[in-house]
Amino acid sequence: MTPPTSVPGPRPPAGPATGAEPVAHAEPAATTAPAEPAATTAPAATERTAPARRPHRYDIDLLRAVCACSVIVGHVGGEFMAAVGKSAENGAAAYWTGLFLDSVTSWAVPMYFAIAGWAVLVGAPPRSGSTLRRRSLRMIVPVGIWSAVYLAWGWWRDTNGRPVWKLALDAVFGTVQPAYHLWYFYAHVPLILLLGFVVLLKAGKRPWGLVAALVVISAGPTAAGDLARLTGWDVPRFGWQAGTYSLVYAVVGALLLSLPATPRRHRGWWLAGAVAALGAVLWSQDRIHFVIPNASVFVAALSVCVLLAVNGVRIPERARPALTRLTDAGLGAFMFHVLLLKTVSPWFVSADLGWLGTAGAAAALTVVTVVPSFGLSFLWGRLGLRRVLG
Repeated sequence: MTPPTSVPGPRPPAGPATGAEPVAHAEPAATTAPAEPAATTAPAATERTAPARRPHRYDIDLLRAVCACSVIVGHVGGEFMAAVGKSAENGAAAYWTGLFLDSVTSWAVPMYFAIAGWAVLVGAPPRSGSTLRRRSLRMIVPVGIWSAVYLAWGWWRDTNGRPVWKLALDAVFGTVQPAYHLWYFYAHVPLILLLGFVVLLKAGKRPWGLVAALVVISAGPTAAGDLARLTGWDVPRFGWQAGTYSLVYAVVGALLLSLPATPRRHRGWWLAGAVAALGAVLWSQDRIHFVIPNASVFVAALSVCVLLAVNGVRIPERARPALTRLTDAGLGAFMFHVLLLKTVSPWFVSADLGWLGTAGAAAALTVVTVVPSFGLSFLWGRLGLRRVLG
């Protein structure tokens, strides 16, 4: 899985839908009520003009929560791959453990893009440019704060490799080490702006501020390159870009998530397809390229199979409150987990543990990373810091 980000997420990449306004409800569209006789009571008029709300999609909440956990598990696998230099000759157990963990979670970032597309195009279409601005800020603000945290952490540990001020400037335009996983949001924000612009244009709106933002996003890479060539300056890379593959995932995801619920008798077939696609991803990562690109046809097949296996699955009433809290904490856990993972992984990761020891170490490192990451996110959510920390 290409390291992020969204949901959400993600988001982003969550996370990425990650960090946006609740995506499982449609925002009520503006309606014009017909003229009522003077004798009509207010409550009756309210009933006739109140916009219907789209039912909450708890199956999408489930996907978002699992995506957040999967990104963390994939990064745990990356630590084992790094320990053996991405070569089985340096430790077969660590290599195959890392390869499997990264492969089995490779669908998570594409799923964040798919959920984002569904949110903008189907679940909660924006009503104005200000709606998109609010959604963007709910990702941009935490990204800025966590970038500063990671740079301070790297400065304290003397692992940044470049002056903090230089990395901070670079982070304004594109993700940097050690906050490499935040790349997802540099792709997610342009994606929702582009899709949201299409929605608003179709609705007859003229969001000129959004047009200006899209012009900056589209012209940024060329302008940065030209400036560097003309001046000889070390101009930061302009990373606020949505790739073609992310746009395709978003549009196809909107289509598939708007389909009727997958019949229970068909879910097993989609899960079987996911297993077959996972085998192809493992083969590709071992024989062709690690990390496998998100645009790989094998990753796309795995992502589609997982999505259709889960689409419309019914979440029991008693589990819904816990799932909602877990989903809300997913963005914060995504933002924070790399700091914790990089700190504790040297205690668990080794190329010389053998098969049983490596499996135990991977499981322990996953728990030690996932549980505190979500726990801290729950905490700052209770303290009302979700808008600034994700």
